[in-house]
Amino acid sequence: MVEENKPTMMTYIKEEQEVLSNILKNYPDNCPVIKGNNWLILATGSSINAAYSAKYYIEKILDVYLTIEEPFKFHYYEKLKEETDNVIGISQSGESTSTIDALKAIKKLKLELTMYGLTSKRESELAQVVNEVIEIENGIERVGYVTKGFTATIFKLMLSGLKTAKNKGLISEQEEAKELSSFEKAINKISDIIEKTENFYEKWSEKLGQAERFTSLCTGALIGTAMEMQTKFSETIRIPSQGMDIEVFMHGPYFEVNSKHQHFYIDSNSPMNQRLFNLRDYEKRYVGQVYTISLNKSQNDSELGLDLEIDEYKAGLFIIIPFQILAHHIAEARGNHLSQRIYTDFGLAMKSKTKPGDYA
Repeated sequence: MVEENKPTMMTYIKEEQEVLSNILKNYPDNCPVIKGNNWLILATGSSINAAYSAKYYIEKILDVYLTIEEPFKFHYYEKLKEETDNVIGISQSGESTSTIDALKAIKKLKLELTMYGLTSKRESELAQVVNEVIEIENGIERVGYVTKGFTATIFKLMLSGLKTAKNKGLISEQEEAKELSSFEKAINKISDIIEKTENFYEKWSEKLGQAERFTSLCTGALIGTAMEMQTKFSETIRIPSQGMDIEVFMHGPYFEVNSKHQHFYIDSNSPMNQRLFNLRDYEKRYVGQVYTISLNKSQNDSELGLDLEIDEYKAGLFIIIPFQILAHHIAEARGNHLSQRIYTDFGLAMKSKTKPGDYA
């Protein structure tokens, strides 16, 4: 039984509109101008999914190359490219040991590059090893399955890219204002997204509860959304779940599908959408249920249309919200009471965190 006033995933999902609105109000003072043209982001878990969700927006608006790496693998197996001129370590808690250790190893090289730390905790271990802290501004999140911290991380990365583009003269003041207005209009519709998702779940709750495997499929810029769906569904629903680009799916994983599987197709108005729809129409013959989550208006009862006037490069900031809600609702319906934490000693036992999390 959930304790009265104890926060849940839904508590923080419902705060996302306010959090993103406040970040936008604080722009541009809350974002740095990121130095250099070759960025390296080190992150893991939901943080790396957030990085991928922001990557293509940043590269589109700003003339940079953005490389994203898992910090543990990078630390022990990769080489730092000579042209790298900044490193951004992301950890919402500021306590991810692999990210901290990788940053420390780079710092020992004494290279002429700037190290940034994107975190919600200015006094964290991560903050102590970087040149500049970028605060996520997501407030307190005392549930182990991050939601508002995820979208806030994406937004801070996107806005940092936007501010840098304006500072470099790559976009005009009018173009910057247009981008900010587009974000604002979509943020103001998050409450509508939540309501639409609640209605969608009510309709499909019985069917969703029958799945033995969930797969989300996307094109291009929405890979971070598909990856975070995989993370969130695995954490909460705790049945096999995967998220990937359709080209990856079509080169092997399509062989595993059966009538117990359910698919989500992410429609972001991509130029590759027809290929996505062709795959969806094919797989309808073999999987138990197919759904579409779209930026557009719903075309049928199996489509959750968000009705947002944004391009595919901003879409990852918003399309993830239905997956967050569905993860919570399906998990609770299956008896996975998310307020009852499990494997509470895992982070310290495996040394993936520097200290126990501050969970409700």
